[in-house]
Amino acid sequence: MLLIQGAKSAVMTAHKRTDKISQWLVQLLARVGWQKAAVALANKNARIVWALLAKGRAFDPNYVAINPGKPCGVTLAVTPA
Repeated sequence: MLLIQGAKSAVMTAHKRTDKISQWLVQLLARVGWQKAAVALANKNARIVWALLAKGRAFDPNYVAINPGKPCGVTLAVTPA
């Protein structure tokens, strides 16, 4: 419940801030409405908190996770047999 309440406050004031999460929120708010945006932010925050606790790290707002499903730029040539 506390995560939802905090997310509601953040959604309502996101247009006043310029950080990445606030910019994401403003775009999400335009697409899905404030209630779904608040739940999405609460979910995002819960996942961030879990990851920080599980890995024992400090929060870094500029951290970018490496996506294992994303191509790494290596091209493999396939030759017919």
